[in-house]
Amino acid sequence: MAGSDDIVLADLSDQDLVQQMHDDLYDGLKEEIVEGVNILLKRGWTPYKTLTEALVEGMRIVGIDFRDGILFVPEVLMSANAMKAGMAILRPLLVETGAPQVGKMVIGTVKGDIHDIGKNLVTMMMEGAGFEVIDLGINNAVEKYLDAIAEHQPDIVGMSALLTTTMPYMKVVIDALKEKGIRDDIVVLVGGAPLNEDFAKAIGADAYCRDAAVAVETAKSYMMRKHNQRVAG
Repeated sequence: MAGSDDIVLADLSDQDLVQQMHDDLYDGLKEEIVEGVNILLKRGWTPYKTLTEALVEGMRIVGIDFRDGILFVPEVLMSANAMKAGMAILRPLLVETGAPQVGKMVIGTVKGDIHDIGKNLVTMMMEGAGFEVIDLGINNAVEKYLDAIAEHQPDIVGMSALLTTTMPYMKVVIDALKEKGIRDDIVVLVGGAPLNEDFAKAIGADAYCRDAAVAVETAKSYMMRKHNQRVAG
């Protein structure tokens, strides 16, 4: 009797293969995801359809279980790494075909802070949800954010801090956006262990995201709102 390890991906129907890829993403199986992506592309799936139905949907399930405490950070990182391997194949193809992006985000840990596990998780989950993400890394001064915003024109700016001493720097960045007259053009999301809703409100951020799953949901709802305003306008 063949075990589940003996599943031949190429023998599965499209529907079963996508289902299997959701399971493989959940289990963080990188090679299987790469193989699955290549099979779907060979079968004539567009890069965008492959991204949304196989990868984004799979990461959505991972995100829900992460939010509900069924999955934890190490497992989600494995899923995100598997997704990244699939994305490495799809990204150049998506650029070629001009596939729609959900939105664009600039993200970084603020000045004085070198923690990045949470930020990296948000980056991967946002990419998994179809966003283009420019990750500035750690220890970012206000100029670094402003330069990236000028260069990339993002819809969203994400800031992360893990130390109570670096949290106030988020306000420095937000105040700089106000001075430049661009604060209203950008959604500012903040996150990190010591933060909370009240702090986010006090510094003038749009939302506090307690984890990567919430960050994705929040970002999507803001993009939906922006889209609706554009349509209505």
